[in-house]
Amino acid sequence: MGGLPIVMEEPATTAWFGIRLGPTTFGIFDAFPNEAGREAHLSGKVAAALMAQAGELFAEPPSIQKVDVLAAKLPG
Repeated sequence: MGGLPIVMEEPATTAWFGIRLGPTTFGIFDAFPNEAGREAHLSGKVAAALMAQAGELFAEPPSIQKVDVLAAKLPG
């Protein structure tokens, strides 16, 4: 996915996944250590690039839903 090189430059984006939910439905799941990291990502280069191309990439405007992880199992 084209956003990966940009996201690799974001130290507070600890995990980032481009996902397919169905034949024509896609999503991005990402994780941050804190709210400041999340806000930096959402106001950063990859979000700006995505929104600039939203009209030609998507049938509907992207929906951004913030969730809080209540439990996790991570490597290490």
